[in-house]
Amino acid sequence: MTCKDCDKAIGYKQHKESMDSLGVELCERHTRLIKKIILDNGTPVEAIQLFYALKEAGAHPMLEWWDGKKSVDVAISRVKLNIEIDKDYNMITHEQAISDLEEAMHSFKNGFTTVRIPHLAIKYYLDDTVQNILGIITGLKSNIKAI
Repeated sequence: MTCKDCDKAIGYKQHKESMDSLGVELCERHTRLIKKIILDNGTPVEAIQLFYALKEAGAHPMLEWWDGKKSVDVAISRVKLNIEIDKDYNMITHEQAISDLEEAMHSFKNGFTTVRIPHLAIKYYLDDTVQNILGIITGLKSNIKAI
């Protein structure tokens, strides 16, 4: 068992603690750092799981990336992709829907694509979610002009 962040060997106790609290194998140091990020930003645990799954897939994600207006749960800056995790997906109001649409519009005007993913997709279909995001990344790469 090794830390998904630093590849340091971890024992059973640390493995169990990080898996129970975050759903990701992390050493004590990285568990502490990630928990601080969660407390400071209100980051969903599913964003942490998606971040490490994308990292393992070679996508070079960034966690809690500042886009100039707000903090984005996960970002792939190379293709200007912002990923937001919807924690209360079933409880969306029309005001929230319009607000989300306006945020997506502002991101798009700045050259960014924003994708909102229900937390349940990550909780139950993490591998499929990662494969779909990798497909989005491939599509965005093909549309980026080479300089």
